[in-house]
Amino acid sequence: MNREKKLKKPVASFILLTNIIFLPLFCLVGAIKMLGFPVWVFDVMLCISAWSSTFAFAILFKKIYPGQSFKQFVKDKFSNKLKFPVILTVSMIQVFIFLLILFFVSNNSEADSIFTKTSWGMLIYFFFKNLLSGPLGEELGWRGFAQMELQKKHSPLKAAVILGFWWGMWHLPIWFTTGYTGIDLIKYMLFFMISILSTTIIIAAFYNLNQNLIISIVIHQSFNFFIGLINENLVDLIMYNAILYLAAAVLLIVINPKKVLYGKEHTHNMNGNQYMIK
Repeated sequence: MNREKKLKKPVASFILLTNIIFLPLFCLVGAIKMLGFPVWVFDVMLCISAWSSTFAFAILFKKIYPGQSFKQFVKDKFSNKLKFPVILTVSMIQVFIFLLILFFVSNNSEADSIFTKTSWGMLIYFFFKNLLSGPLGEELGWRGFAQMELQKKHSPLKAAVILGFWWGMWHLPIWFTTGYTGIDLIKYMLFFMISILSTTIIIAAFYNLNQNLIISIVIHQSFNFFIGLINENLVDLIMYNAILYLAAAVLLIVINPKKVLYGKEHTHNMNGNQYMIK
Protein backbone atom coordinates (compact mmCIF):
# COMPACT_ATOMS: atom_id res chain seq x y z
CA MET A 1 0.00 0.00 0.00
CA ASN A 2 1.53 3.33 -1.11
CA ARG A 3 1.52 6.05 1.47
CA GLU A 4 1.34 9.63 0.26
CA LYS A 5 4.60 11.47 0.92
CA LYS A 6 4.56 14.47 3.23
CA LEU A 7 5.91 17.79 2.01
CA LYS A 8 9.45 18.40 3.21
CA LYS A 9 8.97 22.18 3.41
CA PRO A 10 5.26 22.69 4.08
CA VAL A 11 5.42 26.33 5.18
CA ALA A 12 7.56 27.38 2.21
CA SER A 13 5.24 25.49 -0.15
CA PHE A 14 2.22 27.16 1.47
CA ILE A 15 3.68 30.67 1.11
CA LEU A 16 4.70 30.05 -2.51
CA LEU A 17 1.32 28.64 -3.55
CA THR A 18 -0.50 31.42 -1.67
CA ASN A 19 1.33 34.01 -3.77
CA ILE A 20 0.82 32.05 -7.01
CA ILE A 21 -2.93 32.01 -6.37
CA PHE A 22 -3.11 35.59 -5.08
CA LEU A 23 -1.31 37.43 -7.90
CA PRO A 24 -3.71 36.59 -10.78
CA LEU A 25 -6.71 37.16 -8.50
CA PHE A 26 -5.32 40.53 -7.46
CA CYS A 27 -4.72 41.47 -11.10
CA LEU A 28 -8.34 40.54 -11.82
CA VAL A 29 -9.44 42.83 -8.97
CA GLY A 30 -7.44 45.65 -10.54
CA ALA A 31 -8.94 44.98 -13.96
CA ILE A 32 -12.47 45.04 -12.51
CA LYS A 33 -11.80 48.44 -10.98
CA MET A 34 -10.26 49.86 -14.18
CA LEU A 35 -13.16 48.60 -16.31
CA GLY A 36 -15.69 50.34 -14.08
CA PHE A 37 -17.62 47.35 -12.76
CA PRO A 38 -20.09 47.99 -9.90
CA VAL A 39 -18.52 48.43 -6.47
CA TRP A 40 -20.10 45.22 -5.16
CA VAL A 41 -18.38 43.20 -7.90
CA PHE A 42 -15.04 44.75 -6.91
CA ASP A 43 -15.69 44.00 -3.22
CA VAL A 44 -16.62 40.37 -3.94
CA MET A 45 -13.47 39.77 -5.98
CA LEU A 46 -11.37 41.50 -3.33
CA CYS A 47 -12.78 39.11 -0.73
CA ILE A 48 -12.08 36.10 -2.95
CA SER A 49 -8.46 37.19 -3.51
CA ALA A 50 -7.97 37.52 0.26
CA TRP A 51 -8.81 33.83 0.63
CA SER A 52 -5.77 32.77 -1.42
CA SER A 53 -3.98 31.44 1.67
CA THR A 54 -6.97 29.28 2.62
CA PHE A 55 -7.18 27.97 -0.96
CA ALA A 56 -3.45 27.18 -0.89
CA PHE A 57 -3.65 25.41 2.45
CA ALA A 58 -6.70 23.37 1.36
CA ILE A 59 -4.90 22.28 -1.81
CA LEU A 60 -1.75 21.26 0.09
CA PHE A 61 -3.49 19.80 3.13
CA LYS A 62 -3.33 16.11 2.15
CA LYS A 63 0.40 16.43 1.41
CA ILE A 64 1.05 18.21 4.69
CA TYR A 65 -1.10 15.97 6.89
CA PRO A 66 -1.66 12.70 4.98
CA GLY A 67 -4.64 10.71 6.16
CA GLN A 68 -6.13 13.58 8.16
CA SER A 69 -9.37 15.43 7.60
CA PHE A 70 -9.33 19.07 6.51
CA LYS A 71 -12.79 19.59 7.97
CA GLN A 72 -11.70 18.17 11.33
CA PHE A 73 -8.55 20.31 11.27
CA VAL A 74 -10.67 23.45 10.86
CA LYS A 75 -13.03 22.34 13.64
CA ASP A 76 -10.09 21.73 15.97
CA LYS A 77 -8.90 25.30 15.46
CA PHE A 78 -12.11 26.58 17.05
CA SER A 79 -12.68 23.79 19.57
CA ASN A 80 -10.90 25.21 22.62
CA LYS A 81 -13.09 27.21 24.97
CA LEU A 82 -12.51 30.95 24.65
CA LYS A 83 -10.91 32.50 27.72
CA PHE A 84 -12.63 35.74 28.67
CA PRO A 85 -9.47 37.36 30.15
CA VAL A 86 -7.61 36.78 26.87
CA ILE A 87 -10.40 38.29 24.74
CA LEU A 88 -10.82 41.19 27.17
CA THR A 89 -7.09 41.97 27.34
CA VAL A 90 -6.50 41.98 23.61
CA SER A 91 -9.68 44.00 23.01
CA MET A 92 -8.61 46.60 25.57
CA ILE A 93 -5.16 46.89 23.99
CA GLN A 94 -6.58 47.54 20.53
CA VAL A 95 -9.32 49.90 21.70
CA PHE A 96 -6.69 51.86 23.64
CA ILE A 97 -4.51 52.12 20.53
CA PHE A 98 -7.54 53.23 18.50
CA LEU A 99 -8.41 55.95 21.03
CA LEU A 100 -4.81 57.18 21.12
CA ILE A 101 -4.78 57.48 17.33
CA LEU A 102 -8.10 59.34 17.43
CA PHE A 103 -6.55 61.74 19.94
CA PHE A 104 -3.54 62.38 17.68
CA VAL A 105 -5.70 62.81 14.60
CA SER A 106 -8.23 65.11 16.27
CA ASN A 107 -5.41 67.45 17.27
CA ASN A 108 -3.72 67.50 13.87
CA SER A 109 -6.41 66.87 11.26
CA GLU A 110 -8.01 69.68 9.26
CA ALA A 111 -10.79 67.44 7.94
CA ASP A 112 -14.42 68.14 8.82
CA SER A 113 -14.82 64.67 10.34
CA ILE A 114 -12.27 62.31 11.83
CA PHE A 115 -14.39 59.32 10.83
CA THR A 116 -14.72 57.82 7.35
CA LYS A 117 -18.13 56.21 7.97
CA THR A 118 -21.08 58.51 8.54
CA SER A 119 -23.98 56.07 8.97
CA TRP A 120 -24.73 52.78 10.71
CA GLY A 121 -25.37 51.13 7.36
CA MET A 122 -21.94 52.08 6.04
CA LEU A 123 -20.33 51.01 9.31
CA ILE A 124 -21.96 47.55 9.30
CA TYR A 125 -21.12 47.00 5.62
CA PHE A 126 -17.52 48.05 6.22
CA PHE A 127 -17.25 45.73 9.23
CA PHE A 128 -18.38 42.62 7.36
CA LYS A 129 -16.46 43.50 4.20
CA ASN A 130 -13.29 43.72 6.27
CA LEU A 131 -14.10 40.48 8.06
CA LEU A 132 -14.55 38.59 4.80
CA SER A 133 -11.66 40.22 2.94
CA GLY A 134 -9.11 39.78 5.71
CA PRO A 135 -9.33 37.73 8.92
CA LEU A 136 -11.72 34.97 7.81
CA GLY A 137 -9.77 34.38 4.61
CA GLU A 138 -6.25 34.65 5.99
CA GLU A 139 -6.08 33.36 9.54
CA LEU A 140 -6.61 29.64 8.96
CA GLY A 141 -3.58 29.39 6.69
CA TRP A 142 -1.23 31.96 8.19
CA ARG A 143 -1.91 31.36 11.87
CA GLY A 144 -3.85 28.12 12.16
CA PHE A 145 -1.29 26.30 10.02
CA ALA A 146 1.91 28.27 9.32
CA GLN A 147 2.45 29.82 12.78
CA MET A 148 1.88 26.50 14.53
CA GLU A 149 3.97 24.59 12.00
CA LEU A 150 6.92 26.97 12.48
CA GLN A 151 6.56 26.53 16.23
CA LYS A 152 7.59 22.90 15.81
CA LYS A 153 11.14 24.15 15.23
CA HIS A 154 11.18 27.67 16.69
CA SER A 155 9.89 29.59 19.68
CA PRO A 156 6.54 31.33 19.09
CA LEU A 157 8.38 34.68 19.02
CA LYS A 158 10.86 33.62 16.35
CA ALA A 159 8.10 31.88 14.40
CA ALA A 160 6.05 35.09 14.51
CA VAL A 161 8.95 37.18 13.20
CA ILE A 162 9.56 34.76 10.32
CA LEU A 163 5.89 34.51 9.48
CA GLY A 164 5.31 38.25 9.90
CA PHE A 165 7.96 39.00 7.30
CA TRP A 166 6.43 36.68 4.71
CA TRP A 167 2.88 37.75 5.55
CA GLY A 168 3.99 41.33 4.99
CA MET A 169 5.66 40.46 1.68
CA TRP A 170 2.45 38.77 0.55
CA HIS A 171 0.89 42.26 0.71
CA LEU A 172 3.60 43.70 -1.57
CA PRO A 173 1.41 44.04 -4.71
CA ILE A 174 -1.07 46.10 -2.66
CA TRP A 175 1.66 48.59 -1.72
CA PHE A 176 1.99 49.70 -5.32
CA THR A 177 -1.72 50.43 -5.69
CA THR A 178 -1.71 53.13 -2.98
CA GLY A 179 -0.63 55.85 -5.41
CA TYR A 180 2.39 56.71 -3.28
CA THR A 181 5.82 57.21 -4.84
CA GLY A 182 9.27 58.16 -3.64
CA ILE A 183 9.75 58.83 0.06
CA ASP A 184 6.03 58.45 0.81
CA LEU A 185 6.03 54.92 -0.64
CA ILE A 186 9.18 54.03 1.32
CA LYS A 187 7.62 55.35 4.55
CA TYR A 188 4.39 53.46 3.84
CA MET A 189 6.27 50.20 3.21
CA LEU A 190 8.43 50.60 6.31
CA PHE A 191 5.55 51.43 8.66
CA PHE A 192 3.41 48.70 7.09
CA MET A 193 6.07 46.05 7.77
CA ILE A 194 6.55 47.24 11.34
CA SER A 195 2.77 47.06 11.85
CA ILE A 196 2.59 43.58 10.33
CA LEU A 197 5.48 42.20 12.36
CA SER A 198 4.17 43.73 15.58
CA THR A 199 0.64 42.46 14.98
CA THR A 200 1.95 38.98 14.19
CA ILE A 201 3.81 38.89 17.52
CA ILE A 202 0.68 40.04 19.36
CA ILE A 203 -1.42 37.39 17.61
CA ALA A 204 1.16 34.70 18.40
CA ALA A 205 1.14 35.57 22.10
CA PHE A 206 -2.62 35.63 22.56
CA TYR A 207 -3.32 32.75 20.19
CA ASN A 208 -0.90 30.53 22.11
CA LEU A 209 -2.55 31.59 25.36
CA ASN A 210 -5.96 30.38 24.18
CA GLN A 211 -5.40 28.14 21.10
CA ASN A 212 -8.62 29.24 19.41
CA LEU A 213 -8.51 30.82 15.96
CA ILE A 214 -11.19 33.33 16.98
CA ILE A 215 -8.45 35.11 18.96
CA SER A 216 -6.35 35.81 15.87
CA ILE A 217 -9.45 36.70 13.85
CA VAL A 218 -10.50 39.27 16.47
CA ILE A 219 -7.02 40.87 16.55
CA HIS A 220 -6.74 40.97 12.75
CA GLN A 221 -10.28 42.31 12.32
CA SER A 222 -9.79 45.01 14.95
CA PHE A 223 -6.57 46.19 13.32
CA ASN A 224 -8.14 46.48 9.86
CA PHE A 225 -11.48 47.82 11.04
CA PHE A 226 -10.19 50.54 13.36
CA ILE A 227 -7.66 51.91 10.88
CA GLY A 228 -10.36 52.09 8.22
CA LEU A 229 -12.61 54.21 10.42
CA ILE A 230 -10.22 57.14 10.78
CA ASN A 231 -10.16 59.95 8.24
CA GLU A 232 -6.48 60.77 7.98
CA ASN A 233 -3.55 60.51 5.58
CA LEU A 234 -2.84 56.79 5.19
CA VAL A 235 0.92 57.13 5.73
CA ASP A 236 0.29 58.95 9.01
CA LEU A 237 -2.25 56.33 10.09
CA ILE A 238 0.14 53.50 9.31
CA MET A 239 2.88 55.36 11.21
CA TYR A 240 0.68 55.73 14.32
CA ASN A 241 -0.28 52.06 14.12
CA ALA A 242 3.33 50.98 13.63
CA ILE A 243 4.53 52.89 16.69
CA LEU A 244 1.70 51.83 18.99
CA TYR A 245 1.48 48.19 17.90
CA LEU A 246 5.27 47.92 18.15
CA ALA A 247 5.08 49.28 21.69
CA ALA A 248 2.41 46.69 22.55
CA ALA A 249 4.47 43.88 20.97
CA VAL A 250 7.63 44.90 22.85
CA LEU A 251 5.67 45.03 26.10
CA LEU A 252 4.38 41.50 25.49
CA ILE A 253 7.91 40.29 24.70
CA VAL A 254 9.19 41.79 27.96
CA ILE A 255 6.29 40.49 30.08
CA ASN A 256 6.15 37.17 28.19
CA PRO A 257 2.87 36.12 29.86
CA LYS A 258 3.05 32.52 31.10
CA LYS A 259 6.32 32.31 29.14
CA VAL A 260 4.18 31.86 26.04
CA LEU A 261 6.58 33.53 23.57
CA TYR A 262 9.88 31.99 24.64
CA GLY A 263 11.82 30.50 27.52
CA LYS A 264 9.69 27.49 28.39
CA GLU A 265 8.84 24.19 26.79
CA HIS A 266 5.23 24.02 25.69
CA THR A 267 3.44 20.92 24.54
CA HIS A 268 0.81 21.53 21.88
CA ASN A 269 -1.54 19.10 20.26
CA MET A 270 -2.28 19.40 16.57
CA ASN A 271 -4.71 16.81 15.26
CA GLY A 272 -3.45 14.29 17.77
CA ASN A 273 0.26 14.96 17.16
CA GLN A 274 2.16 16.44 20.09
CA TYR A 275 5.23 18.58 19.59
CA MET A 276 7.46 20.70 21.79
CA ILE A 277 8.25 24.39 21.61
CA LYS A 278 11.43 25.51 23.32
